[in-house]
Amino acid sequence: MRRMLLLLLLLPAAAAAVSLPPSNKVVFILGGQSNMAGRGGVVGSHWDGMVPPECAPNPSILRLSPQLRWEEAHEPLHNGIDSNRTCGVGPGMSFANALLRSGQFPVIGLVPCAVGGTRMADWAKGTDLYSDLVRRSRVALETGGRIGAVLWYQGESDTVRWADANEYARRMAMLVRNLRADLAMPHLLLIQVGLASGLGQYTEVVREAQKGIKLRNVRFVDAKGLPLEDGHLHLSTQAQVQLGHMLAQAYLNYGHAHSQSPISWWLQIMLACCLIFL
Repeated sequence: MRRMLLLLLLLPAAAAAVSLPPSNKVVFILGGQSNMAGRGGVVGSHWDGMVPPECAPNPSILRLSPQLRWEEAHEPLHNGIDSNRTCGVGPGMSFANALLRSGQFPVIGLVPCAVGGTRMADWAKGTDLYSDLVRRSRVALETGGRIGAVLWYQGESDTVRWADANEYARRMAMLVRNLRADLAMPHLLLIQVGLASGLGQYTEVVREAQKGIKLRNVRFVDAKGLPLEDGHLHLSTQAQVQLGHMLAQAYLNYGHAHSQSPISWWLQIMLACCLIFL
């Protein structure tokens, strides 16, 4: 009887251990606005439900849910994150599947953080969006692994006003510096997608700002020329698949070779406290 009670007590702990993601996962943060959140296959407020084979779920691709739990990833990847809009296919799943096919990654963790309609000013340090991005990035590392890169696709909303377009380069550089400081990763790789479209007349101004950022470990992948879903703003499903492959190739060509295994943010704090009391 005692053995049976002990077994019953141990079962929940064993189940929780099985559900923990592998500690050798490589984590990718997905940030920006609607084209990163994914509008492929979305017409009005309806998603057609079509998932290309390149975006198929795989047990080795995980998503950090809105409730901060790891689960098997599937489209729409930003469902519950970009919560006030209809999400469809984005670049994240085709990116992850392309990395898996390279045979260099045992498990990939995706951390969706993009929110449609946001300007760069909405991602400044101290805003809710920035705080959520940092919090979700930290939680993603609590069970082990490392951050491979931040994938960033944003800027369409900054093409409407000259003031936003003119400030884009400065705000983007500040975002990179703040993320590196707050995640204790001074060499954090950020792969930025160059705009394929814009909401206003200053699209080329923002594109030039994106291409002109000279920070180390900031790479540029150009989405210009990829087909648009609604003729002027959102990438089509197949364009999102192609973009995911482009991002994967950029990471394989640069990021994987330059990646480091940073000390976790919580370990950084512990080490700092130890130094204080020495």
